[in-house]
Amino acid sequence: MRGIEGAIRRRGFRRLAGVDEAGRGALAGPVVAAAVILRDGRPIPGVTDSKLLSEERREGLYQRIVDEALAVAIGIVEVPIIELRNILQATLLAMERAVADLRVTPDGIVVDGLAVPQVGPTVFPVPRGDLQCPSVGAASIVAKVTRDRMMREYHQTYPVYGFDRHKGYGTEAHLRAIVEHGLSPIHRRTFAPVRQIPLPLVAAGRQRC
Repeated sequence: MRGIEGAIRRRGFRRLAGVDEAGRGALAGPVVAAAVILRDGRPIPGVTDSKLLSEERREGLYQRIVDEALAVAIGIVEVPIIELRNILQATLLAMERAVADLRVTPDGIVVDGLAVPQVGPTVFPVPRGDLQCPSVGAASIVAKVTRDRMMREYHQTYPVYGFDRHKGYGTEAHLRAIVEHGLSPIHRRTFAPVRQIPLPLVAAGRQRC
């Protein structure tokens, strides 16, 4: 393997886990991290930053990653912990949970970005790692698909917000729905502009159509 991961492997790190998150910038829902160890370091064709892929393409690559990777694990941190710890610490916690849940112990971790989770093996922070490192790109897809599926499930309970479409991010339609209907229990109340809307929580029962 060439590039950054190839250089790391040539230093003796063979079981590299790529780690990335989804949902850090959303106004609602959990932050989700994934850790992926590719089998023998072999890239999976088509894997890149999940944001550059269509939903259909992500779903297909997700299944291939799960089927072909040596190990895949997920870490999830829900809204109460995000509110308590702040989103950076919650994101790092999600990454730590994902790494801890791998069924194969990695000897090195490649993380997208500069924030470093507190995990045992050597950690290599790589800005835009989802574009440059195959294992991180795989992790970005697994995290994104997992979180999108969760937000579609939340849509069944809180349909007025359109979580199935924007996945909790701050789109114009989402902000209008908050103004009109108030906040659901999965909204991050400490996030701007959510904290600027002084509306009561909306009970789940009132959201069903």
